[in-house]
Amino acid sequence: MGVRRRQKSIEMRRAERAEIDDPALVLAAALRFLEARPRSTAEVRRRLLTNGYRPDLVDGCVERLLDLGILDDEAFARTWVESRDRARPRGERALRSELARKGIDRAVTNEVLDDREAEHPEADADAARRVLARHASALARVADPRARRQRAYALLARSGFDSETATDVIRSEVTSDSGQASDVT
Repeated sequence: MGVRRRQKSIEMRRAERAEIDDPALVLAAALRFLEARPRSTAEVRRRLLTNGYRPDLVDGCVERLLDLGILDDEAFARTWVESRDRARPRGERALRSELARKGIDRAVTNEVLDDREAEHPEADADAARRVLARHASALARVADPRARRQRAYALLARSGFDSETATDVIRSEVTSDSGQASDVT
């Protein structure tokens, strides 16, 4: 019964929001959504529409946020890539996919990733090394060198690294005789 009541409550709130005529209320909802972390334009638009606000008010709100500089897809994409490089390294393929899911235009994604490559040509390889270093103890428990390399390759592939980068990094980082990934600093 609680699920049905909660669903009815959500539908009632959406219906109430569809009746709103004041753009300031939609703007306030968008700003609350942006309090937690930066968001892309598409994320904000999707959230407001999903919550039941009228499309014309949502469009006006998004335009206002763009005019104020609060929403900036290029800055968002740069921040996202920098954050991933720092905290949860991913390969270029995974970064492209994540930014596409966030609604970032392909041209913006290309520009941001091209700048990343220009500033740091070994960005993907360094990120792959950090992923292997993070999982070094698990890889070290695999006695068979071939199986260890296969697991390392699968790990890097799941993290969005292309086959060439994965192969090169595994060749330089995973030692076949000691059973451990080499220390990366």
